[in-house]
Amino acid sequence: MEESHSNLPTSHLLGSVPAVVSEEKSNITYEVPEANMQTFLSNNNGGGSSRGYQTLRSPPEGFEQQPPNNWKGVFSVSSYTQYFNVDTDVVINRMMSSFYPVGGDFFSKIDANPDLYGLVWISTTLVFVLASLGNCATYLMQKHTDSSASWSFDVGYVNVAACAIYGYAIVVPLAFYFLLQYLGTTASLIRFWCMWGYSLFIFILSSILLVIPVEILHWIIILAAGIDSACFVAVNLKSCIEGNDLTIVVFAAFFLQLALAIFIKAWFFP
Repeated sequence: MEESHSNLPTSHLLGSVPAVVSEEKSNITYEVPEANMQTFLSNNNGGGSSRGYQTLRSPPEGFEQQPPNNWKGVFSVSSYTQYFNVDTDVVINRMMSSFYPVGGDFFSKIDANPDLYGLVWISTTLVFVLASLGNCATYLMQKHTDSSASWSFDVGYVNVAACAIYGYAIVVPLAFYFLLQYLGTTASLIRFWCMWGYSLFIFILSSILLVIPVEILHWIIILAAGIDSACFVAVNLKSCIEGNDLTIVVFAAFFLQLALAIFIKAWFFP
């Protein structure tokens, strides 16, 4: 009876001492399944409880974190809302920056959040200001020279102002963007549109002063506004292409901005 009990295997019992395996069975090999590496995440706050074990797994092939992209297509309105997400204080600060061209740091100010407010709203405001105040200046000038002459509102000013301002604000930055890309310089079209849009703000203020029916004062005001706006564009464009010998591009931007100022004076405030 005792011999029968001694023949029972006891290696599987907890706390039992495994029996000596004979040399004949020592050649048996056991395959151990491959285990995943585990790491214990301890509580960084010094608490007594732990957060458990987590298996370290390699990320899928081709996986990489990318910033969220809100672009949903050219014809989707929601794609452009991110460029109008600016506060009033930010817009005022950028408009004030367009009056001080010597800094050349406009791109650094808008780098985190470039907007299209200047391109759309400042251009639209300038169109209606030129059309209305241009007619008003023509009326005052005509009454100043001949008070008995008849006067009529020229609706054509609206068409000319819309074509000139919108065309300039959209096409000129686009042309410089493709030109710099062709010349091997990194450029941002949204930032160019933003800068050129805000550069037009000074013409809104100068148009109010151009209503005064004094010809010499007209030229002083428009040249001062044109040079200030042209320097703002040229200096910031130079900072964008710093390190490349593209001085001709900077001069071209300067004279185009000055030419726009002269066009405003000659057409709307003759």
